[in-house]
Amino acid sequence: MKENLLDSSKWSLRSPWVMGQLFVWGIILICSFIAALLMRYTTFDSSQLTTAAYGINALALFVGGFISGRKAGQRGWYYGGLQGIIYAAILLIIGFLAFDSGMVINPVLFMACAFGISAIGGVIGVNSGN
Repeated sequence: MKENLLDSSKWSLRSPWVMGQLFVWGIILICSFIAALLMRYTTFDSSQLTTAAYGINALALFVGGFISGRKAGQRGWYYGGLQGIIYAAILLIIGFLAFDSGMVINPVLFMACAFGISAIGGVIGVNSGN
């Protein structure tokens, strides 16, 4: 029996799509809060913030892809990579609509990197075993 992409059971908390995005945004939220605390209470300088932001994004994409691939149990590059594409598209939309600004780097390059990092996480997630 063929599965429908818009089947409502695919979008529950058991879904690799939803769990991957929850982990991505949860890690972004927690790590951004920690970075803000570090900037406030330590000597963490704002010049280091760009590097920290890229590291936080890479970590979140990798973990989101890992969780998504592990939850799916198959095609980890597909489930993980699409987590990266969805995340990058949401960031592009937020940046364009909310702040009326483009990205500092090329959006296609950003999407390709996001796809690659989360696809690697998805492959490792599928192969990590259950």
